Amino acid sequence: MVEAVTEFPAGNDSDGPASVSVGPTQDYASLNVAEMDLDSPDLYLNRELSWLAFNLRVLHEAADTRTPLLERVKFLAIVSGNLDEFFMKRIGGLKRLISSGHNELSVDGHTPSEQMSACRVIVDDIQNRREVILSRVEHALKKHDIGIAKWVDLTTSERKHLRTEYVRNIFPLVTPLAMDPGHPFPFISNLALNLLVTMRFPGDDEIRMARVKVPVVPGVVPRFIRLRDSYTFVALEDIMTNNLDLLFPGMKIESCEAFRVTRNAIVESNQADADDLLAQVKTELEERDFSPIVRLQVASTMDPVHRGMLTSELRLETADVFEVDRMMGMNDLFEIGSLDIAGLHHPPHHPVDHPRLAQDPRSIFYILRDGGPMLLQHPYQSFTATVERFLRTAAEDPKVLAIKMTLYRTSAEGNVIESLIAAARNGKEIAVLIELKARFDEEANIHWARRLEEAGIHVTYGVVGLKTHTKMILVVRKDYDGLRRYVHIGTGNYHPITARLYSDIGMLSCDEALGSDLTELFNYLTGFSPPRSYRKILAAPYTLKQSIIDKIDRETKLHTPDSPGLIQLKANALEDAETTRALYRAGRAGVRVDLLIRDTCRLRPGIPGLTDNIRVISTVGRFLEHTRVYYFRNGGDEEYYIGSADLMKRNLDLRVEVLAPVEEQTLKDELRLLLNVQLADRRSAWDMDGNGIYVQRQPGSEKENDGAHDALIKVAEKNYAAVASREQKKVRKKLYKQFRKRLKAED
Repeated sequence: MVEAVTEFPAGNDSDGPASVSVGPTQDYASLNVAEMDLDSPDLYLNRELSWLAFNLRVLHEAADTRTPLLERVKFLAIVSGNLDEFFMKRIGGLKRLISSGHNELSVDGHTPSEQMSACRVIVDDIQNRREVILSRVEHALKKHDIGIAKWVDLTTSERKHLRTEYVRNIFPLVTPLAMDPGHPFPFISNLALNLLVTMRFPGDDEIRMARVKVPVVPGVVPRFIRLRDSYTFVALEDIMTNNLDLLFPGMKIESCEAFRVTRNAIVESNQADADDLLAQVKTELEERDFSPIVRLQVASTMDPVHRGMLTSELRLETADVFEVDRMMGMNDLFEIGSLDIAGLHHPPHHPVDHPRLAQDPRSIFYILRDGGPMLLQHPYQSFTATVERFLRTAAEDPKVLAIKMTLYRTSAEGNVIESLIAAARNGKEIAVLIELKARFDEEANIHWARRLEEAGIHVTYGVVGLKTHTKMILVVRKDYDGLRRYVHIGTGNYHPITARLYSDIGMLSCDEALGSDLTELFNYLTGFSPPRSYRKILAAPYTLKQSIIDKIDRETKLHTPDSPGLIQLKANALEDAETTRALYRAGRAGVRVDLLIRDTCRLRPGIPGLTDNIRVISTVGRFLEHTRVYYFRNGGDEEYYIGSADLMKRNLDLRVEVLAPVEEQTLKDELRLLLNVQLADRRSAWDMDGNGIYVQRQPGSEKENDGAHDALIKVAEKNYAAVASREQKKVRKKLYKQFRKRLKAED
């Protein structure tokens, strides 16, 4: 089913571009594409393998010497965390299908078992390459006196220091669990690093066995222990392995071997049968802790007998076991990658204020009412000075009567939650829809729900059976001429931390029709109001998917040599088969299609006569691409939409999503610039061909060394500087007039 192609260059000095592929190769030159069945499995790339190919592109950033050194460490950590989630969600899902006897073929024509087998091959490849890249990165780190040292290489003084620190700050947290007839095999928690220790008493040949959990606690007990004031670290499991006499005094240690398990995160009940959704989600979280194991990672040097014992006790198949040569749980490398060392990271980036908000001290509501909507681009423009300012002002403004908002993910950092609570205390009507089932944020969202409820805020959990993924705020204010609705619609979460790491956009507006649409949508989400026909927004799961397909088909019908069709879609993923099929129809008709798809993409570009007018481009760089923009030339009457929805079946059919039109020409121009910068990127962009092979673009000149993210940083800074300069001139002119007036009075 799968052929993996992975060729990573050293960086600028490589002989050619990097290429990565996960998918079958096939020669389409002999196919009669004019008569080809667009349902043919051969036309569709596999979702799981396409996502793994994305992680190979991410891994390349760790291999590329053009990437700052500590950022390369972070990319190693990102890939490791992504693979953990892949096993918890995607492999976990495939295993459930297999165990239930589900043999239905995927749109690309493969059974769950075939997909899982192919995934394992690619995961092995990613893991092996990750180990090689880690060795190269560690070698480069040594030149800056940064490294992860082995216990055996430490001096006696250094060992004594670490042993003292271990006894004082970590040892009380360590609990050995014996494994013998009197002690059953212990519970192994998800993603925890463990030591399997075998030992015996002196003079006794009986081997005894114990499991010891490595007690890494984020923010409390780090994985890598710093050696005094240096940038030398020692892994906690290495320290524990070499100080086992503290746990097992008087015993002879025979072996100490690391292992780690990954559990299935797919534990979901029927919401329709739930009396209390909050209680149900809490129960699911508890069940997830004990869900079946989908992966066992073991040290490659582990005794085969011990490996077999773990495989048997954990009820796994041999194929579920993955050997690791160097380091498990590489996502902990964030501890090293986050070191604050000048020159080893990207140049510092400080989001600028939005040009229209930077020098205008008036209420944001006046600015929107008098000047029209504004487009926000994060992380280039400050989340705090835009979205948080919008919420904070709404909470404090005595003329604001109500705030309605959706929350999918948020954080204690920033003032989103505090602004909502302050608004409630100020007597405003507040309604917040919190998505309790946001994957891996369930526990945090339960906490926020309770806190908001304690503040007297109306909290709901959305429509039964659907996740509410849309990002929107509705503020109702009593203006001088009556009630007016102000809205924010975005692509990213109301999360101040990810707003500095993800590339997202949003729109602030007081458009009457948008406000009316969001009012209707909130009534649907919080009450029993049936879905309406909206004036401007496209909403899933009822109208969005068909609207997108209709717009693709409209572009196909309008396409002529004199007025060529153009579709440009920017999203995280293109997975929905019906949407992909519509794009194939457009491609066959000659419509030019640019697909800026970050990770999963089912469509095959570049097939002569079918998709030779279609490009698939993936951008992997400094920030995580998270923006969704949908553009249709529409015979010259251009349409732009932004919102939270990806082109995936789950987003279009099983979630509440919103796309909003961007109609003002100045905002359209901003989106056009954004798309053009992404399409022209020669540093961070990868082009995909019809076989699923991605080839990284290479700069053709010094000017092309900046990727799209660096270019957009410069655009934002330039726009802000221009406005600031104009305002400074106004201030200087005003001060000069005041100075002249004072001189005249003194004369």
